[in-house]
Amino acid sequence: MNKVLIVIPTYNEKKNVNLIVKKIFLYLKNFKILFIDDNSPDGTKKAIKYLRNKKKNIYLIVRKRKMGIGSAHKLGIKWGYNKGFKKIVTMDCDGTHNPVYIKKMLKKSNYSDLVITNRFIGKKSLAGWPFYRKFLTILRHFIVRLTLKMPFDSSGALRCYDMKNIKLNDILLAKDNGYSFFWESIFILNKKNYKILEIPIKMPNRIEGNTKMKLSDIFYALYYLMVVFFKNK
Repeated sequence: MNKVLIVIPTYNEKKNVNLIVKKIFLYLKNFKILFIDDNSPDGTKKAIKYLRNKKKNIYLIVRKRKMGIGSAHKLGIKWGYNKGFKKIVTMDCDGTHNPVYIKKMLKKSNYSDLVITNRFIGKKSLAGWPFYRKFLTILRHFIVRLTLKMPFDSSGALRCYDMKNIKLNDILLAKDNGYSFFWESIFILNKKNYKILEIPIKMPNRIEGNTKMKLSDIFYALYYLMVVFFKNK
């Protein structure tokens, strides 16, 4: 049985791919990386293929088009589960998720079913973020927390799943294929009484590339939150 799989969805992250791989290799041993690229037009695929040809533990799935960050996570988790990985770590490729946290998450996953990160435990966790992004992130956190009555920072993508304990179908119960997958999956797993642990994280602002979240994503997320709220009321 394989041990650790790191799932990294990408779209137009050519400048960040090499850097994130270097950092992962710096901090970890005995792992494999699965990139899921939504047919990036900027050369991301070429950059990943170059790294894949140099290192045996890098895999790549290329999808035909943008299909949503949530669907990429579900695909990666399902792929890892079917390949027999015990631990599946998911993370972003934009430089905001430092691989230095993964080792701690893997250790804590021995005592929990899911380890996630919390951006609100430390006062300077979001240092360097522009005001509008910090405001929207904090506002979303409190709206989700208040609406669904969850004590977690549930919207982060840096996670460690213990696939020995979590049923794949319980993760896939989260229907949203976009950003709402993150809080929806936590909501479902929490209701099913899986043990969820948090670790504090410091998240710098993205340096290279641009955020993929649009204003329409924010409005849809609010709508979908209300759908889930009234469905479970």
